[in-house]
Amino acid sequence: MSEYGGTVDGPQRIPRSRIADYAEMTTSPTAREAQASSREHDVEDGGRGERPPAHGQESDREAPGVEARRREFAALLGEFRRTPVLVPLGDGPGPEGERGLLTADLGGIRFILAFSDEQALARYAVARGQADREWTYQTVLGARLLDVAVPAAGVPCGVALDCADGEEGMVFPPVRGIVPDEAALDFDADRGDTK
Repeated sequence: MSEYGGTVDGPQRIPRSRIADYAEMTTSPTAREAQASSREHDVEDGGRGERPPAHGQESDREAPGVEARRREFAALLGEFRRTPVLVPLGDGPGPEGERGLLTADLGGIRFILAFSDEQALARYAVARGQADREWTYQTVLGARLLDVAVPAAGVPCGVALDCADGEEGMVFPPVRGIVPDEAALDFDADRGDTK
């Protein structure tokens, strides 16, 4: 059985990451259409890299629902920033020598694991097969995780909330508008704006 279900021999469906959805939201519609057009044109011209002209008026409109998803995410982000969450302590040392926050690395990005309550943390412990272990945690305001702990990680870092709850969980990736600019992957410090 594979990590995502199915068998080793049969086809496996890897679920789309919510990070991909949020990354798309940070890209302008014009850039998305130019990328899609470029990929289509590369197939047509054998990959020579020639670009067709951009279509200005059509590219200025956003796909239906994108603005609604942005507003929904902004509301969720605001709620997370105002809410105290539980952050388990890991086994490794933190920046001051004490036990650090529990993290998981995925695709080159470190995520601080946070939980909305003890029940969510218990579901994570059961999913890890560690329900009988004693879990030590700190209660931290969501804003403090994003504004202080993420930049202190020293590597690309975000926050995963209730990661054992599937689609009910939430991912806050290291992009502008979620974490401080200096910790965002889509910020160029030399230019002072997005890449």
